Amino acid sequence: MTPQVATRPLGTAMRLKRVIDPAGVSVICALDHGMTSPTFLEPLAGIAARTAEVVAGGANVIMMSKGMLRLAEPAFAPTTSLALLLSASANPGEAVPEVVQVAAVEEAARLGADAVVLFTALGGPSEAGMIRTLAAVGRECAAMGMPLIAEAEFPTTYAAVEQLTEQYGFEYLRRNVRLCAELGADIVKTNWPGDGDAFARLVEAAAGIPLVLAGGSRVSDRELLGRMEAATAAGGIGCSVGRNIFMHRSPEAITRALSRVIRERWSADKAYDELQEAVPEVAP
Repeated sequence: MTPQVATRPLGTAMRLKRVIDPAGVSVICALDHGMTSPTFLEPLAGIAARTAEVVAGGANVIMMSKGMLRLAEPAFAPTTSLALLLSASANPGEAVPEVVQVAAVEEAARLGADAVVLFTALGGPSEAGMIRTLAAVGRECAAMGMPLIAEAEFPTTYAAVEQLTEQYGFEYLRRNVRLCAELGADIVKTNWPGDGDAFARLVEAAAGIPLVLAGGSRVSDRELLGRMEAATAAGGIGCSVGRNIFMHRSPEAITRALSRVIRERWSADKAYDELQEAVPEVAP
């Protein structure tokens, strides 16, 4: 029997109806990498254009910072939800970057956000502080009726998941997912653990809290869609993808392909074939 989450505050329930669409899924595009990437990512120079492209492709949630929202807001559709990023990375060259809170839940409510997003890095001397921050943000969200999306990911997301899994191990992700669920997250975002069976174990660890798959570092279109198909089959409700969308040759087309897999349950192969017809890959 599927565990039932206790009744949420009305504000949280109302906002979650926009973050998780009527089909029960969430297609999130993360356009917040200007605060987390160790280098500037050129496609983000046109933040309004990127936002318009992914909205046209079917993303129902845009994740971004308060500063960029001022530029991108006109590209939002009436039904597009905002997930405001509350954290940024400091010392990105370190093995375990420190995560600092740069925005508050109250700011998110004032800006019209439907959710807030907080990155959770475990391990090392900053772990206790990160847990305190997550717990505090969770309390603020509960008090203000604001959904919390907790990013239960590897300490750095700027490396291949295969490399990060080898370095930190599957149990790192499983512990992080459960910690975020325990501390009140309404949605948990996590990395690809290597295969669908492992992702199903992360869904189990979340204990009924909806789980979305992070896009991670750049991968091929076929690999991205294959991971999404497996994650959806394993119980994931959607994705939160950044670089694999906004650095794509067609952000709109890849967002649409992801939406086909998540919302319409197309196979990865079928979605890939349609993508290739629309915007073929250029041979190196």
